[in-house]
Amino acid sequence: MKKIAALFTAVVMIGLILTGCSADSKKAKVIDIKLTDEEYAFGVDKNQSDLLSKVNEFIAQIKADGTFDEICDRHFKGGTPKEITSAALDTSKDQLVVATNAAFEPFEYMKGDKYCGIDMEIAEKLAQFLGKELVISNLDFDAVCLSVSQGKADIAMAGLTITDERKEYVTFSEKYYNASQKVIARKSDKTFDDCKTAEDVEKVLKGLKKGTKVGVQAGTTAQYYVEGDEDWGFEGFENLKVSGYKSGSLAVQDMINGNIDYVVIDEAPAIRIVESINDMA
Repeated sequence: MKKIAALFTAVVMIGLILTGCSADSKKAKVIDIKLTDEEYAFGVDKNQSDLLSKVNEFIAQIKADGTFDEICDRHFKGGTPKEITSAALDTSKDQLVVATNAAFEPFEYMKGDKYCGIDMEIAEKLAQFLGKELVISNLDFDAVCLSVSQGKADIAMAGLTITDERKEYVTFSEKYYNASQKVIARKSDKTFDDCKTAEDVEKVLKGLKKGTKVGVQAGTTAQYYVEGDEDWGFEGFENLKVSGYKSGSLAVQDMINGNIDYVVIDEAPAIRIVESINDMA
């Protein structure tokens, strides 16, 4: 009888272990080490110097009066995000046309046909500050700054890191947010468990086998970080193979599905995406 009981207990324990492993295989985690030090700003049409001055005045105002902190708290501390409506483009009206990529939660994302996110709430308040009607143009990320340079939008608001390359297309406002890149791994993956610093993470990344697949949102800082870029000051990782996606959430889902090994993305979206993925697991 004791042998049967022991056998039964062992079977149950093995089942629990396998169930836990199966559950973890569908979950992700953020490696909580900052790999970069970046600054977000808005990209203004080079031909609109008056708009740039107004935007900088507005940024200073919302930082001083607590509006910016209030908006961030809604997205980082469990508040209820506002839903923003875009007007239809009409050149006969006085409008502020904002170019964005609404696949970068919590800065910009969609709920049905409404826009949500830190940048989108700021965009609404900026339009009000300027006395203009807000029009939001939702584009692929790598087309956002280009659309401003082509005169199709007045300003780019899309979690944009200030870079010399993007300065060729837009004039950046004063910074409004500090950001960094982080690695996302499967919850069961222990590869980075002993890492304490960015240098530790980079040493691990360099030591991964050649062809290890890393997902990024195409055109973002993460892509330049992994591939390497002299202008950005990123050495890159020759052993890693980059897979570009339209959004970070698609990259993480592909990682969960076993098609890629890791994801690199901005810290705030990384946290939000992982929370969402794990809630569904």
